[in-house]
Amino acid sequence: MPFNIGPLQLVLILLILLVIFGAKRLPEIGRSLGSSAREFKDGITGDGKANEPPSDSAKAEVESVEELGDGDTGSTSGADHAAEREKQETKT
Repeated sequence: MPFNIGPLQLVLILLILLVIFGAKRLPEIGRSLGSSAREFKDGITGDGKANEPPSDSAKAEVESVEELGDGDTGSTSGADHAAEREKQETKT
């Protein structure tokens, strides 16, 4: 076994976790650990959603950001963009 832990020590650790977190939370903790490990592995290997084409909502968001800044990638802050949006909304 990894880390030189025998079956008796593993059972003891699992019992301590059961007492600390309770039976209802252990499956939730296991799922979150599994999904975190999967996301980490995908991030390291480059697999997963990074290879998928962007969705329609992501494309629309990029277009709206480009409209606000007119494609300029200057050092305008998010607050400046919000102020510009408010000015445009009050004009209409």
